Amino acid sequence: MKIPFVDLQEQYQAIKTDIDKAIQDVLTKSTFIGGEYVKQFEKDFARFLGVTHCVACGNGTDSIEILLQAMGIGHGDEVIVPAMSWISTSEAVSNIGAKPIFVDIENDFYCINANLIEDKITPKTKAIIPVHFYGQAADMSKIMQIAKKYNLKVLEDCAQAHNAKIGGQKVGTFGDCASFSFYPGKNLGAYGDAGAMTTNNLQIAEKARRIANHGQLNKHDHQIEGRNSRLDTLQAAILLAKLPYLEEWTQKRIANAKIYDTILSQNSQVISPKTRPESQHVFHLYVILSKNREVLQQKLTSEGIQTTIHYPTALPFLPCYADSHFSTIDFPVAFKFQQEILSLPMYAELSEEQITYIAQIINNY
Repeated sequence: MKIPFVDLQEQYQAIKTDIDKAIQDVLTKSTFIGGEYVKQFEKDFARFLGVTHCVACGNGTDSIEILLQAMGIGHGDEVIVPAMSWISTSEAVSNIGAKPIFVDIENDFYCINANLIEDKITPKTKAIIPVHFYGQAADMSKIMQIAKKYNLKVLEDCAQAHNAKIGGQKVGTFGDCASFSFYPGKNLGAYGDAGAMTTNNLQIAEKARRIANHGQLNKHDHQIEGRNSRLDTLQAAILLAKLPYLEEWTQKRIANAKIYDTILSQNSQVISPKTRPESQHVFHLYVILSKNREVLQQKLTSEGIQTTIHYPTALPFLPCYADSHFSTIDFPVAFKFQQEILSLPMYAELSEEQITYIAQIINNY
């Protein structure tokens, strides 16, 4: 049995009529930049989250950078980020002239360890970027308490957690603002790069919109210098077609994770992902821990199962941060996990038969 890590073709075939119509409508109207589709997606996605403002942009990385700028963070400032994430989280901080300050992750839930944040706060600290990692919500209650205590901004990185919840409240609605990526493989994915910024703060929303559109809200009204980071109209139309399916896809991912959990619970050699109490994990990724990861991955590959590693090197240990001379003992959990994490196939269209096949191979091995 051949099982891909993600099967975007199967998703497309399931909603082909909707997607084809969305693309054809854009081509027929020849509105390729801005227009009604972008505006409607902003409205619909804001309504979906339960926030006041959504500002679409070119990609998830831009959304983090622009939001940091919109909150007045820049040169000389420090921003707290998790030690385990895709590089966009820390890269965006560096790109606006601030310094990323890494904090180790939780042993059970893979997100930033909120209990370690206060030790990293200095007079230069201006913000915290909690990443809702792999689809798991970060400990926002603790993080917001810390932010309030030290008067820090909170920018939620929701790139991997569309529709994740804590106590029924969706991630992206706890902090001052939130960043979303709609990269094709995300739970809500476009057919190219795409991103969005959300907030309940009008000032942040307007500043972010200006920055993303050459410093203007209206044509030739350049109050500041900005950049070109617009959501492509074609991608907006595709996202509009997909958004109504997101809740259904979320529940299918959760159900698929439970099948994995049930079968792999028989195996003492692997650790399945845990879900934070009173939260909804949306399983952008289903990540197990194995001390024999490389050999296990090779075995799965030989059986036709595609797996990957998110991420093989924790952020502080990447060559681009070598000048900071971080030690493995500075981030022991992230260092341990980078050697053991393995992402198994996970998508809404994955069948019980496929999951059972994968999990049984792991158990038999």
